[in-house]
Amino acid sequence: MSADREYDVVMALSYYAPYVSGLTEAARVVAEGLASRGQRVLVVTTRHDASLPAEEVLNGVAVRRTRVVARLGKGVISPSFPFVVAREARRAAVLNLHLPLLEAGPITLLARRTPVVLTYQCDVAMGAGLVDRLQQAVMDRSVALAMRRSAVVCPSSDDYAEHSRLAVEMAGKARAIAPPCLDRSGGRPTFRDGPGLHVGFVGRIVEEKGLEYLVEGFRRLDDPDARLLVAGDYAKVAGGSVVERVRRAAGEDSRVRLLGFLPDASLPDLYASLDVFALPSVNSFEAFGIVQVEAMLTGVPSLASDLPGVRMPVRHTGFGTIVAPRDPEAVHRGLVELQRAQPDRAAGAARTRAIYGPGLSIDQYAELFATVGK
Repeated sequence: MSADREYDVVMALSYYAPYVSGLTEAARVVAEGLASRGQRVLVVTTRHDASLPAEEVLNGVAVRRTRVVARLGKGVISPSFPFVVAREARRAAVLNLHLPLLEAGPITLLARRTPVVLTYQCDVAMGAGLVDRLQQAVMDRSVALAMRRSAVVCPSSDDYAEHSRLAVEMAGKARAIAPPCLDRSGGRPTFRDGPGLHVGFVGRIVEEKGLEYLVEGFRRLDDPDARLLVAGDYAKVAGGSVVERVRRAAGEDSRVRLLGFLPDASLPDLYASLDVFALPSVNSFEAFGIVQVEAMLTGVPSLASDLPGVRMPVRHTGFGTIVAPRDPEAVHRGLVELQRAQPDRAAGAARTRAIYGPGLSIDQYAELFATVGK
């Protein structure tokens, strides 16, 4: 990277640690991985929680948060955010924007000559209301402008890029890099409760995850010893949680257990307790599913929805099964199939590691940033 720049990489995204989502975790792991290799990394984000400091250093990464003045659905409004990002980008070798990001287009204009790499996490999936449709249209136009001005666009997979609403804008610039996945192996099965099939989910309890379909499909199992362990935040979720919908689907079935938010330190034990990991996503706001790959890396097969990007880890490894989204009966059949097949866990983990192993994504981003930032 250029020695005459203050930063090697400036990253920008609306939410960052300690907020937890697939998007924020992907950015955090790459940022910290680059910092551990001696890169000078600054993350510019919003101060979505007023109790957070405006500036701090997290695991070697400088973090700067801009003031939030209002909230709009899942998003926040921070008038100073694009200007701070652009100002810092002009002092960096590379600007890395994590999309979807409402301000992406204007930021690329303000950043001037600094080369831009876009990490395209997913399309925005809004509701059917007029305001939602307007917000989605504005977002897509801003992202399309950013894509035209970027050097490279990094979707999570070629599959997702080909099916994205912005596939045309990505054409010729796309370089697929899977999000970074951590090694969660070595846990103890402390969440296990009996000999029955244990199915697990990790993630925010939000609409796009399709959890009610997972619950309904699981409840069709007639094994009283089966368990469905749902781990994820439903108290501090941008845009609101659907935990009551999940509870209604579970009814009085004591086999379904909501564990709430689990810290990273507990995830190895959860994965060690599972026979199947489920990712029952229902829309394009899910594009990969880091948690499913992390479970697969520990030897747990995945049941994944047949959606662009989401289905690729199972397709690439053969370690799991793919089911139709929004279909409880398909979920039920998939769980029965995996229970009967009993996939080779060691072989599945090895195949997953060869494609999505820890560090591979960081290696690819480091190489890309070094090339673009020359």
